[in-house]
Order: sequence, then structure tokens, then C-alpha cells
Amino acid sequence: MNGPQLSELPDDSEQLEPHVSSLRRSALQASELSAVRAFSDGFLIKFLRARDFDVELSLKRWRRESPEISTCLSPTSVLGLLNTSYHAVLPQRDHTGSRVLIYRIGQWNPKDWSAFQVFRVSLMTSEIITMETETQRRGLKVIFDLQGWSLGHALQITPSLARKISSVLSDSFPLKVRGIHLLNEPMFFRPVFAMIRPFLPEKIKQRIHIHGADYLDTLSDFFSLPVLPLEYGGEGPGIEDACQDWTNHLLQSEKLLQQIAAHPTDLKSKAKLVLHRMNAMYWKDCGIETVVKLPPMSAITGEKIFHLATFKRTRVRAGQSHTVE
Repeated sequence: MNGPQLSELPDDSEQLEPHVSSLRRSALQASELSAVRAFSDGFLIKFLRARDFDVELSLKRWRRESPEISTCLSPTSVLGLLNTSYHAVLPQRDHTGSRVLIYRIGQWNPKDWSAFQVFRVSLMTSEIITMETETQRRGLKVIFDLQGWSLGHALQITPSLARKISSVLSDSFPLKVRGIHLLNEPMFFRPVFAMIRPFLPEKIKQRIHIHGADYLDTLSDFFSLPVLPLEYGGEGPGIEDACQDWTNHLLQSEKLLQQIAAHPTDLKSKAKLVLHRMNAMYWKDCGIETVVKLPPMSAITGEKIFHLATFKRTRVRAGQSHTVE
């Protein structure tokens, strides 16, 4: 069975056990991970899925390389930035099942927020969505709206940060980047892009799409209209609402993110926190109610509690409902 086929199996499949055990042995023997003595199955499977069950690639860990970013996973610490409608995870997946993220760079004031703080927002979002099994399998696509990009933004992106950004986009965080879409990119963005590009693997370079100011004519070639916000030529919720919804979701996950920062390899503890908070997790946009479907408590035992982190939400509007993974 090849990597993509293994990725489709449930976490408790016996066919995953040899790969999980191999990665656990390698992790316990790795000198840079000597301080960590326990790795839950769920944590290891997350990395294996991101690397199509290649154990060697799965062992790469960005967190060790970037403590200045990853040691503070607190949404309230960057609430001012989030409240500018800088970032959203769109409520609907695309036609391939990928999560779709939007970053509105012009909403970031570089005088108020450092590039490390801004990048930390991406890490917090990544930690949340990697708990979804469907996202582990289908990956994500990112839309960067560069309208408002200025010299102040460019000066924040150093070669060191460029290397770390490319590291996240390629091999060292457990997410498959399926596409990067650049909108409204100005001429003076090109030097920064040229600095990041050499660090990217060829497969990521091939997934970068530059749309320019005419993105309304081309973005719909990659995303269906119900997925995209109204401002981007779609039929989904407006971008302001989408950003506020995701900000609320991050704030509701504050304790969970703090647990991740303190115990990044312990998904059992994370899952218990998710279970404790499930009934309070709502996506409120334009009157949409979110209903969380839980399995019977008697079915929640041991490692299986991790699956609750990938719960399904049924969203209801005007008497019609559909399920969001």
C-alpha cells in the first residue's frame, strides 16, 4: 500500500502501526528530540500523513528551529492584528477537500506588528486545522491578497525569516500545501518573493499562481464560487465576516493552543481540551448556526478521543443545512 492509500485509512487501522512504530523509534533516538520522551499515535500520524508516510521526511520538525515564533501560541497576544480582518480560514473546503486560507497583507501595519508576530498567526491556524483528519489528507491552499504591500512590509522580511517561511511551506510542518495564490502583487513585492523562492522545493514552486489585479477573472478557475468570499468574486460569506468568525474560533481555542505550545507531542491532552470545549465552538457568520455532532460518550475511549478533534459541524441557514468537515 502506498503513502496516499495509507493516508486514507483511519487512525486506528492496524496497517498504520508499523509506520507509527518506526517513526516513534526514530523520534526517540533523535538527539534534537532527546527532551521529549512520549509521542502519541495521533501526533505521529499527523506528520506521517503530511509526508505520505515517509518516515524520514516525517521526522523533520520546524518547531525546534523557530522557538521565537512557536513558544507563544496565544491569540489574545495578537488580537489587535486579528481584529483588522487580516486572516481567515474559509468555512467551505474547495472541490478537492483542501482548506482555503486568506491573508490580507494590507491589513498588517508593520509599525505595530513584527513579522514574527504575524507569522505566529499562521502557526496558530496551522495547529488548529492539522487536528482535522480531512486537512491532514487533503492539505490547504492559501490566498495572499497583497494590496497595500509597502516598503515597511518588505523591510520586515529578512533572509532568516524567508528561510523559515519556506520551511513551513515545504518540509517541516505537517501540512500539505496544495496551492499558493498571489493577488494584487505590486512591483516592489518581487524582490521579497525572489528572496523566498530559492528556499522552496520545486513542487511548491509549481503550485504558485500569480493573478495580479485581474484576479476576479482567474481565481474562479481554481475555486468554485461558493468557496470564495463576495469580495473575491464568489458567493460565500463576506471577507470581514469570515475573518471575524476565524478570530472568534482562535480565541475559543486559546487554552488548546497554550496546551499545544507546552506539550506539542501530546495529542491526548489536546483532544481532551477539544472535547471539553466543543459545545462552545460556533462559527457565527450572517446568522449561521453551527451544530456539533458528537459520538456517544461510551464510544470515547483511549486514543480514539483524538478523533473528536476532527468533528463535523452542520451549518444551518434559512432552514437548509450542509456539513462542513
